[in-house]
Amino acid sequence: MMDTATRVTDGSNGRDMVARPEPARRDWRRTLRVLGALGGWCGYLFLLLPSLVIVPISFGGGTELTFPPKTFSLALFRQFFADPAWWGACVTSVSVALIASAISIGVGVPGAYALARGRFPGKRVLETFAITPMLVPVVVLGLGIYKQFSMFALVNTVWGLALAHAVLVVPFVVIAVGSGLRHADASLEAVALVMGASRVRIFFQVVLPQIRASVAVSMLFAFLLSFDEVVVAYFISGPQTTTLPVKMYSAIRWEVSPVLAAVSTLLTLISLFVCLGIMALQRRDASAEQ
Repeated sequence: MMDTATRVTDGSNGRDMVARPEPARRDWRRTLRVLGALGGWCGYLFLLLPSLVIVPISFGGGTELTFPPKTFSLALFRQFFADPAWWGACVTSVSVALIASAISIGVGVPGAYALARGRFPGKRVLETFAITPMLVPVVVLGLGIYKQFSMFALVNTVWGLALAHAVLVVPFVVIAVGSGLRHADASLEAVALVMGASRVRIFFQVVLPQIRASVAVSMLFAFLLSFDEVVVAYFISGPQTTTLPVKMYSAIRWEVSPVLAAVSTLLTLISLFVCLGIMALQRRDASAEQ
């Protein structure tokens, strides 16, 4: 809705002057903005409500999942750290996520650089192929990875899980790093090339310092995606390589243990810290550009 302004003629020079909108219209637009912001926050709180409910349940210390909790205790967290099955699954998830994020950075960063700066036939096809894991249903991808990895004895291994998760997270790394490369100064690379620097040296000494924030954000995001992944891990993992999300899924199916609340709280905290780290890196990168 557009404000209707009143035109007033200035008698001294005969020019039309536009008067300010009426106060009632300004109040109406302000009310719409407030209502829009309020609706957005209500939707956000609705999506966040399950996490807000599970946190107090994890401090209940009872034998059942009850809300509100009747007592305050850290017993569920002590059970989690004392149980080798839960703690071992957590260690496996962290190990797999670290390896998967390292692999995705090692593959995704050079791939994004080649797609951003390279000029070769089939570039568009390769760009589409790079994001294919994002387009294929995860169940279909998990089944295909399982059939392929079973031929190389990679099922029920940490490296098999890490490679499978790397397949999932590499597209996100390519997209994030590619966005950083679009904001990097390509003229510096041309100057370094004219001065006789090799492509490898240009990449490490000219390009990488400019996109270090994008690389760091990509690595944190890859770690978070791998740590929370459950579908592909359900296909690839086994008794010795059960990840924490798979352990949680199995516990929900066969037993509703109250320890699940403590595990959910820990996962929420890990995701929160990673997201805060990503936001801090993005803000730092934006400040550096200014």
